[in-house]
Parts: sequence; structure tokens; C-alpha cells
Amino acid sequence: MPEKVNEINLPVKYSSLNIEERRVIRNEYYRRQHGICMYCGGYLGEEPPQWIKDKKINWSLFPDNFLKYPVHLQHNHETDMTEGAVHAYCNAVMWQYEGR
Repeated sequence: MPEKVNEINLPVKYSSLNIEERRVIRNEYYRRQHGICMYCGGYLGEEPPQWIKDKKINWSLFPDNFLKYPVHLQHNHETDMTEGAVHAYCNAVMWQYEGR
């Protein structure tokens, strides 16, 4: 993993990252996205928009601590490559409704 943020080449293979590296990559996407969720277009420092929150989520499909961190690192489950930073709720919507 590069020492300096400006040396990070994205996307990155998600499964090759440890927890600390995932945090660094998530923060880099956050920076490059100017704090905007790659899915809903809302600010990551705020709640997702109502049209996202209106989606019913089957929380039994997700780990108990899924919402512990409000911003997640999204990755493509087919390619295993990172895609961007998203609200935790958007991540649940993407997985449940779109298989992403």
C-alpha cells in the first residue's frame, strides 16, 4: 500500500485489503468524490435522501453492526474491485435491490 494518498491508484481489489487499508481507500474515495455518495448523490456527512430511506431493508441479511459506520467502501462483488464511498444505508439498498 502506498504511503502517500496521492500515490493511491483506484480501483483496488477489495479482498486484498486489510481493515486499515480499507479505511484508507474509503477515505480516498470520499476525498475524490468531494464527500458525495457515489450511489445517491447526497452528502456522506448527512443522512441519505428520503427516496433511499423509503426502501425497505431486510436487516436480517446484514451483520448486526452494519450501520455502525455511516460510510462504507463499495465494491463490485463480481470483479472484487472497489467502486467508491457510499452511505451505509445506500450500501444495503444496492446489495438487497441490485445485487451489488
